[in-house]
Amino acid sequence: MHITMVKKRLADGSECRKCQEASAYLESRGLWGKIDDVVWAQEGDATSAGMQLGAKLRIEQAPFFVVHDGGTESAYASVLQLIHDRLGVSVSTSQRAGAIDAEDIGGI
Repeated sequence: MHITMVKKRLADGSECRKCQEASAYLESRGLWGKIDDVVWAQEGDATSAGMQLGAKLRIEQAPFFVVHDGGTESAYASVLQLIHDRLGVSVSTSQRAGAIDAEDIGGI
């Protein structure tokens, strides 16, 4: 299994807040080492590797994760779903509820 994390780099060069939070969460759970690659989606640059991958997979928000496993490719827009489905770590209902970002409700 190979896991790629796609992070967004803002026009000012900083990493997006949600990408920082997802990385910190993985680190706090001792799971950062399971991420094999990080690819950047550069704000305003549709040719950046992360933007192209997002377009291919029809994912418009970062961070997201792409898992290659035995010839199949799966995408995850949620770090909690990734760790539950692919890393075998249990995720409580309260953790899932706490991960809901009010900025995401109602679309992009």
